[in-house]
Amino acid sequence: MFETKIRKVGNSAVMTLSTEMLAILDAKEGDPLFVVRGDDGSLRIMAHDPALAEALATAEIVMDENRDLLQALA
Repeated sequence: MFETKIRKVGNSAVMTLSTEMLAILDAKEGDPLFVVRGDDGSLRIMAHDPALAEALATAEIVMDENRDLLQALA
């Protein structure tokens, strides 16, 4: 578990991420982060877009199901 504080910068609230947190996220300064709300009201911080990951997983299923057809078209 990590602890961080929220501070005010201009009109925004900012949460500082430590070097260790960034390493776990495999992110660096300037990278986009995605915050997803869980069913229990929690927030998850992710370095990769969950919508893109879902779309890629769906595309992989479609490609596996139609492998012969896709090879014929290639």
